[in-house]
Amino acid sequence: MKAVSTYPLRLPRSLRAAVARVAREEGTSVNQFVSSAVAEKLAALEAVEFFESRKARADFAAFDRIMSRKGGEKPRAGDELDRK
Repeated sequence: MKAVSTYPLRLPRSLRAAVARVAREEGTSVNQFVSSAVAEKLAALEAVEFFESRKARADFAAFDRIMSRKGGEKPRAGDELDRK
């Protein structure tokens, strides 16, 4: 981490107590727990944006052509589907 800034965070007492409990159980500080939680939430939101942008560029007709092709190679030894 190159630059760190402080941010006064107000949490309801019950939430603050839960954060402190989980952070203690995880062996981290409250600050580290909150930082990780914020990073996790941002990653999830950015993943949604990424896949939405990929979908907008998708060529579904090409996908359908590829998926409906006949032929190809048989699976290599060990790559077969388990048909239970």
